[in-house]
Order: sequence, then C-alpha cells, then structure tokens
Amino acid sequence: MKNKKEKGESKKTLTRREFIGRSAATAAGFMIIPRHVLGGAGYKAPSDTLNIGSIGVGGKGSSDIRSVSSENIVALCDVDDREMAKFLGSEHNTPEQKAMYEKANKYQDFRVLLDKEKNIDAVTVTTPDHNHAVIAMNAIKRGKHVFVQKPLTHTVKEARLLAQAAKKAGIVSQMGNQGHAGEGGRLINEWIWDGAIGDVREVHCWTNRPIWPQGIEAPKDTPPVPDELAWDIWLGPAPYRPYHPAYHPFSWRGWWDFGTGALGDMGAHILDHPFWALKLGHPTSVQASSTKFTKDSYPVAEVVTYEFPARGKMPPVTLKWYDGGIMPLRPAELEDGRMMGDSGGGGLFVGDKGMLIYSTYGNNPRIIPESKMQEYKRPEKTIPRSPGIHEEWVEAIKKGEKSTTDFSYSGTLTEVMLLGNVAVATKAKNTKLEWDGKKMEFKNLPEANNFLHTEYRKGWSL
Repeated sequence: MKNKKEKGESKKTLTRREFIGRSAATAAGFMIIPRHVLGGAGYKAPSDTLNIGSIGVGGKGSSDIRSVSSENIVALCDVDDREMAKFLGSEHNTPEQKAMYEKANKYQDFRVLLDKEKNIDAVTVTTPDHNHAVIAMNAIKRGKHVFVQKPLTHTVKEARLLAQAAKKAGIVSQMGNQGHAGEGGRLINEWIWDGAIGDVREVHCWTNRPIWPQGIEAPKDTPPVPDELAWDIWLGPAPYRPYHPAYHPFSWRGWWDFGTGALGDMGAHILDHPFWALKLGHPTSVQASSTKFTKDSYPVAEVVTYEFPARGKMPPVTLKWYDGGIMPLRPAELEDGRMMGDSGGGGLFVGDKGMLIYSTYGNNPRIIPESKMQEYKRPEKTIPRSPGIHEEWVEAIKKGEKSTTDFSYSGTLTEVMLLGNVAVATKAKNTKLEWDGKKMEFKNLPEANNFLHTEYRKGWSL
C-alpha cells in the first residue's frame, strides 16, 4: 500500500505536544476570550486536538478508531489492505469521519508509520495479542501516549516491561477493557467497600469463550499468502510459520504463538472487577486444570485457581476462573430460573454476609437474593464517573492526568491473568505454582519461569 506524499513541515520552536501541555498554563497570563467568540458554537481549537495514529483497523480496531475520532486521525495502519478497504468503506463511518480517514496517511508497517509521522501525539494499538508489546514499546520510546486493546500483552514479562517504560516516559497509557469505565464496575466497588456483603474470601469468574477453535493441531496445508497481506509483519516477533486463514483475521486468539486464549480474551473484562474492588495485586499461588491442549493451541475448557494474600484489613481471597462452558455451582441464594451473569459470562463475590453477582464487563451488579438487593441502602457514589474508556484517555492526555486503567494498573492485571496460562501449560508437573510477584518468578518450579516470556524472532525486540 503506498503512503500519501508527506507535506513539508515548517520550522518551529515548540512541538504540538508541548503546546497542548502548556496552553492551559499560558492562558492564565492573558485575557480569557470565550471559545465561541473565536470560532462559533462548538468550535474546537486546533491546539485542543490530538493527532492520533491508529495501528490495526479490522475487528475491534474499527470501533477504537471511531471512539477517538473527536481528535485528528492522521495515520492509519493495517497489515491487510482488505481490512483497510473494509474499514474505509464501512457504513458505520459518519461523513465527517469518512473524510478524515480518507485523508489520513496509510501504512502496512507500524514502524514506518512511527518513523514518518513525527507529529502524532498518540497511538491506538488493536492487533493480535503477540504484537501489542513491540508496537506499544516502540511508541512509548518515542514519547507517544498509547491506548492498547486488552489483553495488554502476550506475556507476563512484556506487561511488566511496558508498565515500567510508560512510567519512565511519563506518557498517558490505557488498556482497552471498557467495563472499567462503566457504571457497574463503580457500583461493585462502592458496595463492596461499604460492606454490603461483608468480608469477601471467595470469588468466581466465568466466560462462554472460546468461541473460536482451540485444542487443535496447526493446519498442515500452506495456501498462498494473499497479495493484500503483509504476512511477515503480521507474524511480528512470533516464530515463523506459513500463512493460513486459521490464524488471520479472527481465530489467532486460540493459538499459543499469537493469542492468550479465553482467559486473556475475557479476563481483562471479568477479572478486572474483583481485582479492582478487592485491591488484589499479585497472587501467592496459581494452579489449573483443563481439557486436552496441543503444542499449538489452548485447551477448550479450563479452571484456574488463584490465591491472594490479605491486603490491609481485607482477608485472603481464593479466586476461581472458568471457561469453555464450565461454570461454578449455582448458589442457593439465586432464584430459580434466574441466569448467572449473562450469556457472555459473569462473576460472583462470596462474602460472609451475602453474595454479589455481576455480568460481563461488570454490568448489572446485584446483591442476591433480589430481596436483599431491595433492602440494601446504597451508599453515596464516591468514585468519579468515566465518560468512556477512550474518552477518559484523551481527556487525561490533554489534562496531563492519569487514566483509570493505565499500565500501572492494567499491567499487573494482565500479569495475573497470564499466570493462569502458565499454570495450564505446566499442569503436567502436578505442582501448585508459588508466585513471587516482586521478583517476577515462580519459587517452587523454576522451569515454569520459561513461560513468562517467549523468544522473539530475529529482527524483533522490545
């Protein structure tokens, strides 16, 4: 795909990023003129608008881009020209968005985008999991703010390194687990912290995923690479293997080399709420059971058990994750005929004074049985409400603030999720893994540490 010819840049002594950050402070020394006087109702000054490059336009990438299209989308990147064409022609684009996207420079290689687009302030990253870290780190090292779709990374080590790099660079980061911005998540926190169900020592989380093939061998046939696809860039740091439609564009989630399975796909949405409400941090141990898996593909179903230590006045917690159609036992407190969570999954907090159930993304939290919900006197809403996972990231960049699921939070959440995949991979060792989060290592099975990261293909690095 050919890039549009770049326009010449005029000489300047102050970058856009510096201007955006300083404009609020500078305005204090001058007469303040209402914005509508300068540009009419709804006017948005160019200095208030971020320049964003979006990497990955297919699937979730399309909605990520639209969700930040209040800003200036100056560059679009996708390894597959077919996905780019599909996105540009989508009926979901408004006329204004369509015009902006058509004007944006187009790329197949994110490295070329970052090299050429010197004036972008931020990037969105919506690619298969195995490419998240190398793209985000490249952007962070250039001082760009980053929004990365969940799960943040493909490996535990990548999550740790990204969080450290984002902090060092002082950029605004955000992981795309949209339930973290929802009302339900905030209600869960406020009710748990209010003591609505007492001390919580047990949590169950589940999902209907995978909804793609898992537990299978890699395909043997080798169809030709489509002309529109840059397969080598799609592979990124992963070990080389021939192209096959079983990997791209959708089912990469089920392969060890590319995705993070059902746990990585939905844990960021469902585990997020006990992680947040109970202030969990790192577990002391993790173990797993599962159906058969192969060297190529995750199991069809699994149960992962984490044990967390006491945190301040909060007692130790045992958290269980279920996927592939497996669910926890139905609590007696839940009325007959009432669904546990929703069709996508959910979670259940078990306290010493009651239970709280919620749906995927933290939606529709309820104390059970419903009679107790009706009796409960809800506390005052104390957690600031979010305008949306993308909107708060943009707002945080402009205000120089911290977003709610920045990498200091989502990095640890991602590490915890991916420890479950390590437990699955090493289940044949018949050992409950003891985890030292500070040292980032397993204390009792050193060979399990080999699963905390993967060896990158030659030419790729963080």
